[in-house]
Amino acid sequence: MLASRTSPQVGRRRHALSAPPFVHLHCHSHYSLLDGASPIKGLVARAKELGMNALALTDHGNLYGALEFYKACKDAGINPVLGYEAYVAPGSRFDKTGAASSKEATYHLTLLAQNATGFRNLVKMASRAFLEGFYHKPRIDRALVEEFNEGIICLSGCVSGEFSRALLAASPGFPKKAGDGIAGLKGIAGPKGIAGPNGAAHHPPYLEDQLDKAREVAAWFHQVFGDRYFIEIQDNGLEIQRLAKEAALEVAARMGLPVVVTSDAHYVRQEDAVAQDVLLCINTGKFRTDANRMRMEGDQFFLRSPAEMYAALPDQEEALRRSQRIADSVDIDLELGKRHFPTFHVPQPLSPPDYLRELCIQGLKERYARRPDRWNGADLSQEVYDRLNRELGVIAKLGFCDYFLIVWDFVRFAVEKNIPCTARGSGVGSLVCYALKLSHVCPLEYDLLFERFLDENRLEAPDIDIDFCKERRGEVLEYVKQKYGEANVAQIGTFGTLA
Repeated sequence: MLASRTSPQVGRRRHALSAPPFVHLHCHSHYSLLDGASPIKGLVARAKELGMNALALTDHGNLYGALEFYKACKDAGINPVLGYEAYVAPGSRFDKTGAASSKEATYHLTLLAQNATGFRNLVKMASRAFLEGFYHKPRIDRALVEEFNEGIICLSGCVSGEFSRALLAASPGFPKKAGDGIAGLKGIAGPKGIAGPNGAAHHPPYLEDQLDKAREVAAWFHQVFGDRYFIEIQDNGLEIQRLAKEAALEVAARMGLPVVVTSDAHYVRQEDAVAQDVLLCINTGKFRTDANRMRMEGDQFFLRSPAEMYAALPDQEEALRRSQRIADSVDIDLELGKRHFPTFHVPQPLSPPDYLRELCIQGLKERYARRPDRWNGADLSQEVYDRLNRELGVIAKLGFCDYFLIVWDFVRFAVEKNIPCTARGSGVGSLVCYALKLSHVCPLEYDLLFERFLDENRLEAPDIDIDFCKERRGEVLEYVKQKYGEANVAQIGTFGTLA
């Protein structure tokens, strides 16, 4: 059984709720790129407003928003459920030929971290999906699911999940390949049913072979996850969801598997449906007026209140309540704010602060070789010493000596290899950066402030922006990988927004 959280704070929140117990376990933010239209802060604020004490984030194929979501939930006093909606290859993630060559060839699977171990395993799976399984989309496979299932709760997925596809595969007019979620079912499944040969709604019976295939899928995942596996059902007003739900309930009853209701929220409020539709148009290069395009039918994919969820599925009270119990079992405590800089190995018997000072003094002597007012051949001026000592004192106090040495080292490599590079931004206000030849502007000459770059009263880490020649920057990356290990080096992604 899922162990409930014992945190008194969470317990108080739960019992204080006036709304019926329900937690959204399947939600998309704007990190479901050009698909989700929910800003994370807005999503969390709305959940809080609706009286929910927990919320899940399950973006498509990535964990881009996980930490932002975690912080927002903690600030709002609700329990963050970190997850993602994985793309699952129908065979091996390494297979990118034949049936797997289609960009449609993925199933959806809802994965939720139950604890810190589970979150680490989600990170591993998401990373492997990009590094090993990427083909149109970042894909995992059953092998990864089996290897990294510890600490993870698994829901069977939306109508694009392998389980639901197995239920619906034999229906006339239904695609034989996995599509791209509900949005990809336009023209196949609308509010009135599954489109038949002439567009007429078709309501197929549930054949035993369909149920057998679905049972095989559910049995495999149940064998891997045990009581952490749940049959997921949804109802956003689409007939295809109703058909899948009825069959899913039949299979769940026969196999004795627990059922949970989710909502696949893609936007915060009902009126945001138009904005989300515009995102899909940008995603697919279509106009809103185009008849035959990807779209999400209706306007029910918003963060519905518990009362709205119970009204939509009045006969599924237990499955609705189960969402709360699943959320109560989640206890993730991430250690944020602690820095994990690599250690820079300095010549013995020097310490990193000593070595950094030695490099700075030598660098300033070279910098001021033609400035007798700052270096007379024997001593640096008092002005230079005072500024250097102040900066080094702050750097040492905040524990950033290794960081400066690491940056100095790869810039030194670039200079030795004649790879053009220089610092930009607030780092040029640092005499230490000038001494280490990271930047080439003397901050004393132009009265630049070190405090704009690094202040002992701020908890922010320094950010030394170094630009390298784009044609040879790969050489610098390779040097860093070789020195610190490829698994310890990462390039940082950035996201552009319209606001």
